[in-house]
Amino acid sequence: MQIAVEQIRELREKTGAGLMDCKKALMTSEGDFEAAVAALRDRGYSIAEKKKERAMGDGLVESYVHSGGRVGALVLVTCETDFVAQTPEFKELAHDIAMQVTATDPQYLSPDEVPEDKNPEEVSLLSQPFIKDPQKTISDIVVETITRVGENVGVSKFCRFETGGE
Repeated sequence: MQIAVEQIRELREKTGAGLMDCKKALMTSEGDFEAAVAALRDRGYSIAEKKKERAMGDGLVESYVHSGGRVGALVLVTCETDFVAQTPEFKELAHDIAMQVTATDPQYLSPDEVPEDKNPEEVSLLSQPFIKDPQKTISDIVVETITRVGENVGVSKFCRFETGGE
């Protein structure tokens, strides 16, 4: 089956996956774009699962203060090496997560921490829909970053501040 370069480019722009991975996913799915996206997402989760036991000894502390200076957040996003911590992909992830915390005020990091009487999508940072793309969760964008940078990546801590709040 022949796959058009435009299809590969579009899939790469949507997923951030490598060109050859995009081509392979489109070939495997016989040109079905959504099936290729799903295949790349599944591959990303598989890669992330293999890396999750690797130690994360580096990372970034990122801040975001919303205009007006009344609300802001600090996040600690970790990775394995300083090299990855300085990449544009990693810096963008840290910034996006700081914006997410500022906008949504999560109470917990992981859905495992959430009491049974609360909805994890509302109160768990990793389970929340991403503010820039509600079709993805914060966990999804972390996994996408893992596949792009080739290292284990995680959100370790976060805190949110608001004037007039507690």
